[in-house]
Amino acid sequence: MSESRVYARWLVAVILLWTGAWCAASPSIQRWHAEDVPVLFVAAPEIPMFKVRVVFAAGSARDGAAAGLASLTNALIGEGTSTLTTDEFHRRLENTGAQIGGGTTRDMAFLSLKSLSDHRIAQPAVALLNAALVEPRFDAADFARARQQMLAGLEQEKSSPAALGERAMHRAIYGKHPYALPRSGTEASVATLSLEAVRDFHRRLYVRKNALVVIVGALSRAEAETLATQVLAGLPMGERAPALPPVPPLTEERTERVEFPGAQSHLIFAQPGISRHDPDYFPLVVGNHVLGGNGSVALLFQEIREKRGLSYAVDSYFEPMAEAGPFVVSLQTDHRREREARTVLFDTLQRFIAEGPGETALEAAKQNLIGGFPLRIDSNTKLAEYLTIIGFYDLPLDYLEAYPRAVAAVTAAQVREAFQRRVRLAQMAKITVGPPAAQQ
Repeated sequence: MSESRVYARWLVAVILLWTGAWCAASPSIQRWHAEDVPVLFVAAPEIPMFKVRVVFAAGSARDGAAAGLASLTNALIGEGTSTLTTDEFHRRLENTGAQIGGGTTRDMAFLSLKSLSDHRIAQPAVALLNAALVEPRFDAADFARARQQMLAGLEQEKSSPAALGERAMHRAIYGKHPYALPRSGTEASVATLSLEAVRDFHRRLYVRKNALVVIVGALSRAEAETLATQVLAGLPMGERAPALPPVPPLTEERTERVEFPGAQSHLIFAQPGISRHDPDYFPLVVGNHVLGGNGSVALLFQEIREKRGLSYAVDSYFEPMAEAGPFVVSLQTDHRREREARTVLFDTLQRFIAEGPGETALEAAKQNLIGGFPLRIDSNTKLAEYLTIIGFYDLPLDYLEAYPRAVAAVTAAQVREAFQRRVRLAQMAKITVGPPAAQQ
């Protein structure tokens, strides 16, 4: 038996032992409904703090013709209430020592509160979070300032080749699908956003039937139930946002060159990838870790950086979403070596799709994914992120326990077959951001 095969089997044994220990110690997720709103809770008594997050299906994919509306709406929630000005709201929040924050993705929007568990501190902070959700001020001056900040951000994006490339990539692989919309909008769309549109977006989508509550921290089950009820008090029932349409696959190659002055060319190969419920999820994610997701030991890094010095950084990733999120491979290279870098990138992808990963590389990737998994949930904030994923995408409650086992079970044949089914080099979007082609 070869040394590499012996090593691979040893790694499998280590992984299986580790997964058994992890499953015994993984967080216990409790789930219930607070007046039709699903609540996910993990007790974490080690530190006398808690984090609560209220999540809505109100991401940028819901913008319609008003790109940037979801981001602008979310940015204005937490800037005062019907009875508190922006300054008064923030002054009261500061007195509690708590923190309120929010954010948007293409699928979702959320508002969160991080506070000490002490009832005397937590109660006024929870009341502020509830008021921000139910009765946001949506002041005209705050709206004008936030919209101007978005426009300034869009102006700044013009000097970022990475931002320009990402926008071009989403346009190319999603076409007319809502995922094509830039989260921060465009200069034209943001300039036309109105305060009434913000109020209407909040009225339609920040409602109970469109919500999820996630709680992590030093609370009992009874305290968590009370917290969820208090956070949601007064939130209208409303209606669940309709499901997003499926993402159609690319049927041909799409190329775009975005001219950008400088010495570097940014290359992006991309296509629609996987959803959170994709049957090929684990073979593709584990395979990608071998291909380009595992830093300096990944295949793309070795071929492009180590062997040829074509790029300082090269990576690949799948971004699973409600519908097929993107599969992206990207690098930056000296514009004089752009053609060579593109060829090596294409050839490496082609070879990996045809042959799949080697056993040793695969087992090392699996060990890295499983060994690093506890670090991805080692704080209340990180754990709340995973509970959000589990709750929003309706994943099994034992997902944290099942993840290491699912990774450990992936075989080289499964990776090869999944990549051959799903990644088509002749039907990818290929985006270049850099100097004009004549300079190559």
